[in-house]
Parts: sequence; C-alpha cells; structure tokens
Amino acid sequence: MVEIIPSINVSDFDELKKRIKKVEPYAKWAHLDVSDGVFTKHVSWHEPKDLVWIKTKLKLEVHLMTDRPERTIEEWLIRPVSRIIFHQEATKDHRLLIDKIHKAKKEAGMAIKPDTPWLKLFPYIKKVDMFQLLAVSPGPSGQEFSEEILHKLGHIRHVCPECIIEVDGGVNKRVAARCIKEGADLLVAGKAIFESENIKKTIKELSGKIK
Repeated sequence: MVEIIPSINVSDFDELKKRIKKVEPYAKWAHLDVSDGVFTKHVSWHEPKDLVWIKTKLKLEVHLMTDRPERTIEEWLIRPVSRIIFHQEATKDHRLLIDKIHKAKKEAGMAIKPDTPWLKLFPYIKKVDMFQLLAVSPGPSGQEFSEEILHKLGHIRHVCPECIIEVDGGVNKRVAARCIKEGADLLVAGKAIFESENIKKTIKELSGKIK
C-alpha cells in the first residue's frame, strides 16, 4: 500500500511547526524541504538546530536540496530526523554521505532531478534505503508534474522490484493514481494537502483508499 507523506516547503519555522500539527493526526511521516539558494535558486527554511524544539509523533524526512550536502550533513543528524534524502547531482561524495547517515542510525535516501538519467541511481541500489524521483525542478511547491517521471519509475521498478521509490512534486489525485500504477511506494504532496479543506480525506484520496 502506498504511503502519502505531507511535504512542508516554507521559509518560516513557525509555519513549519503549524503545518506539522495540521497533518499530525493523519500521517506517519512529514517531509521537510530544505533549499539553500545554491543548488536551487529557491531559499527555504534551512536551520537544523530549530528541529530540536519540535515535539511531534511524526517521523521526519529531510530533503536536502543543497549544494555539497557533505559540508552540513552532521547538523541534520539529530533526534527528530529519521531519514535524510540528498541529491545525486549535488555531491561527489555519495558513499561518504551514505555512511555518515547510516552511522547516525538514520535512513539514507538519494534523489534525482527530472532531467537526470535514472541510471545514475543504479550504483547505489544496495547502498541506500530508498530513492526519490523529483518530478519538478528543485524549488518551491506547487509546480507541475513532469510526465517523464512515470517512465523512470517504471524502469526502476522493473530493474529493482524490492527498491523503495518515492515520487515528490506536483502530486495530485490524478498523478497519484498513475504513480501508484507504475509502482511508487511513497508519494510526497504539499499543495494538494495544505490547500485542501479536508486533509484527512485528501490523504485517503491520494492513497487510493477512497475515490
């Protein structure tokens, strides 16, 4: 069964906390987007020390849309964080990052942008805990889903039936159904959830539990 993970992409920590509280009754995970203004022109909240003050039952995954994440990775390996996702394109020290994340008893995920060939992930199939296919350009939420992602998803699922695959970006009810059909395990959605009048119902609709 696919899992829906609410995405939080904001510039203000108080807003981040509010959004966590909004989805806490309906989700097991929250996805925190971190943009540094270098890897992507967009700048979001990116202060790991703030997370020490968060009290939540949700597991947190941090999506580092940052350049050379190896320079700051230790700062993110703190108590509330359960999973770190970094970009294949952002570093040359992939194995170093994976090792550091695993030594901290966190899950390691590797992401690729829409225009990056999926084969770039292939060397790390046995190294990481999951892959993320970013279906929009790294940056703000609310962008349109890239159809090419469905082909990548299908290829990876064929080559690696056991891989955990997450799709992030532009996920709405129609897109979610197509991603589920192609074999996605995790779907990250922001706008569809936080602009909804009924978050609980929307999460169920995205997961295919209700039509």
